Amino acid sequence: MAEVLVYVDHVDGAVRKPTLELLTLARRIGEPVAVALGSGAEATAATLAEHGAVKVLTADAPEFTDYLVVPKVDALQAAYDAVSPAAVLVPSSAEGKEIAARLAVRIESGIITDAIDLEAGDEGPVATQSVFAAAFTTKSRISKGTPVITVKPNSAPVEAAPAAGAVEALTVSFSAQATGTKVTARTPRESTGRPELTEAAIVVSGGRGVNGAENFAIIEALADSLGAAVGASRAAVDAGWYPHSNQVGQTGKSVSPQLYIASGISGAIQHRAGMQTSKTIVAINKDAEAPIFDLVDYGVVGDLFEVVPQLTDEVKSRKG
Repeated sequence: MAEVLVYVDHVDGAVRKPTLELLTLARRIGEPVAVALGSGAEATAATLAEHGAVKVLTADAPEFTDYLVVPKVDALQAAYDAVSPAAVLVPSSAEGKEIAARLAVRIESGIITDAIDLEAGDEGPVATQSVFAAAFTTKSRISKGTPVITVKPNSAPVEAAPAAGAVEALTVSFSAQATGTKVTARTPRESTGRPELTEAAIVVSGGRGVNGAENFAIIEALADSLGAAVGASRAAVDAGWYPHSNQVGQTGKSVSPQLYIASGISGAIQHRAGMQTSKTIVAINKDAEAPIFDLVDYGVVGDLFEVVPQLTDEVKSRKG
């Protein structure tokens, strides 16, 4: 069976959920070979093996942390040259898409970004995408070279499938471009204790109807009761009520959780483009004609300041 390279997103050896989803997808089209780079790379092996990696290629060097993107592209290209894979899968983060694009150019292959599903085909892997603000679903395959595909978080289940997970050192020769952009400083992001927005299984978002930064506390309370991430519409972000890093939409982040709760969000196309692929969508809005209701699985016509606290209390009582 052909081997499939899977780029590992991890933090000091702790593998992030989108990578485990990639391993599930990789097993559909071949044998997953994971590529883990940087500090703690070898520590990822046990988790990767548990989820189907037949091999784990590891490399660590100062370049991976001291410089941006290119050293990781050099390493992924080295893995590509060593394995000659049937496909290369990368998480659809901002960095992941840049790594994938640069690799595709180097190996003269086509690239598919933001796939939401992957299946084997007679002429290579077939990727499903949600396009044009999620108005259409397309199926595509690469017509030239080795497919390089980035996959959105929450696109596949995490499934254990124990494999050998043999650790092998990857020899990387860094290119002249590797040191072109140096990291000069890092500022740790303040932790909220909530899951990462793009990876969360549940997202609770607030919009213009929240009517003020101080009122986002009720959105946060519902999110915390559900173990969810907090999102915001562009209107709420532009008004300065919530950080831009939490914006969901075409000019913000795209999310695809199992459950998306939209509170006080009208449902403009800009916002819908960032959350329309959510598995179950619930909207709370006092305007019965709001466009968001055309999209939802469940809609509540009511004042969010009454509905959301009641919902939070109900969730807490059932958990208690």
